[in-house]
Amino acid sequence: MPFAEDDLLPLSALQHMAFCPRQCALIHIEQAWEENRFTAEGRVLHDKTDTPEVESRPGIRIVRAMMVRSLEIGLTGKCDVVEYHENGFGGMEILPVEYKRGRPKPDQRDEVQLCAQALCLEEMHNTHIETGALFYGKTRRRKTVEMDEPLRNHTLQLVRALREMITSRHSPPAVYERKRCDSCSLFEICRPKNLDKSASRYLSSMVRHALGEGP
Repeated sequence: MPFAEDDLLPLSALQHMAFCPRQCALIHIEQAWEENRFTAEGRVLHDKTDTPEVESRPGIRIVRAMMVRSLEIGLTGKCDVVEYHENGFGGMEILPVEYKRGRPKPDQRDEVQLCAQALCLEEMHNTHIETGALFYGKTRRRKTVEMDEPLRNHTLQLVRALREMITSRHSPPAVYERKRCDSCSLFEICRPKNLDKSASRYLSSMVRHALGEGP
């Protein structure tokens, strides 16, 4: 059964889920957020594509900050750029483009977010999308991403896991991984090195301390 509009989850949550389920829960269940240099640079980069705009060139139409959704998989969000290329046969080939700070990641979190965008666009346009692209601020180059079955299956698995977590309202326990955790803007809230203390209890203790009600 298709999802109702009110039940759609944000596309941005899917990348958080792919990076770290606990980070995803802290942001989308516990409403916790802190900005660091990495998130600030990413926000500045996205500001350039966050204004809705349509540009036409010979053989191509470029739509920026395009809202998309899929009632079938239950996601909604905004694509940085969607390109519509004339294919020479009277039709269009659609290419979603996602802008990222830094360089290509060692995992598939960026590819997953891009694939989810493609799935939304496929439903909206009743078409099939072969590829997408990731543009990285450090390299200033596009990386072509094939929308193959393994990536699609991995993306759909994460969508199901995300919905199960959001529905349960349960934040996974912290697991410290140096390279990932040390770059996370939520490190001080999550406190992954103190595994016996949940983020919610940590936030509660901060509030009590601020109110002078105890440590």
